[in-house]
Amino acid sequence: MKLLDGKTVLVTGGSTGIGRAAAIGAAQHGANVAINYVASDEKAHSCIAEIEALGRKAIAVKGDVALPETATEFVAKAVEAFGKVDVMVSNAGICPFHAFLDMPVETVDRTFRVNLHGAYYMVQAAANQMVKQGHGGAIVAVSSISALVGGEFQTHYTPTKAGVHSLMQSAAIALGKHGIRCNSVLPGTILTEINKDDLADEVKRHHMEERTPLGRLGMPEDLAGPIVFLASDMAAYVTGAALLVDGGMFVNLQ
Repeated sequence: MKLLDGKTVLVTGGSTGIGRAAAIGAAQHGANVAINYVASDEKAHSCIAEIEALGRKAIAVKGDVALPETATEFVAKAVEAFGKVDVMVSNAGICPFHAFLDMPVETVDRTFRVNLHGAYYMVQAAANQMVKQGHGGAIVAVSSISALVGGEFQTHYTPTKAGVHSLMQSAAIALGKHGIRCNSVLPGTILTEINKDDLADEVKRHHMEERTPLGRLGMPEDLAGPIVFLASDMAAYVTGAALLVDGGMFVNLQ
């Protein structure tokens, strides 16, 4: 059963990590996919090739999500290629770990602009296109377990992820009358480019694994299923919700 058959799915930060897994997962479920990326052309083209190997169509659009015009261009190019936008997966994010007391202003500003402002612009641009089309749609934002808990070296990051979670709640209210559902996924510790240096510390990695009831850290592919589900008609009566995908880490307080 292909949950997104014939849909057009847009994914920001789609060339690596969770975004790439979501893009490929959507294609496996029958969607044509547009990915946004900011850095490696090679990784973006590799993702496109993998999607096309599944028999689906795909495009890659380079751009910095921190700039509002990137969102407008991304949506426009997806419509030009596929005729419509059915699903937006707002995933792009950064987390340059740093202590609080001497956090550079530039680091705070960049993190907010990419993680929160970028999500806002992308969600708004996709929603405007969906309203124009008149047949609803689905928006899934990748927040984080960090929306619910703190982090000593993430004082600039956790507020942005709490903001993304809140954005989906408010957007669900604003867009419900247009048949557009808005939900978020809250990943736990996932092995991605964002935290590979942090988790290179074997002691810290082992500690994180021990804190997780399922006994392992997450992989980007662990997010593909939840994202596809929330994007699909299987979740037709789900909006304003937040789904923890963390191996049980959040509830393990003992």
